[in-house]
Amino acid sequence: MKDLKYLQLFDAYGPLLTEHQRELCELYYMCDLSLTEIAEQKGISKQSVSDTLAKSRIVLDEYEEKLHSVYTAQNTARAAERLASFAEKHPEFAEEIGAILAMLKRD
Repeated sequence: MKDLKYLQLFDAYGPLLTEHQRELCELYYMCDLSLTEIAEQKGISKQSVSDTLAKSRIVLDEYEEKLHSVYTAQNTARAAERLASFAEKHPEFAEEIGAILAMLKRD
């Protein structure tokens, strides 16, 4: 499977890419096409596909560096897991922890 990091970043920031970058990233990360397959489908060179994907990764990294959306979502999920585990071990806190978990799960 292709790099999960960039799949997550694409999910979070894909709409912020150019249409061309978004299309190539979708074909590469979501449809799992090779560079050659994308190049043939789009009528461009394999090098152009590679360059566009490389630039897209840089842009996605920059967005995450500034916005931290993926990092925050991952930390929130880990915190929710730990709270749920704690609630199982300490049922006396289950109601309060349930309220906290509900707050964390809101979008």
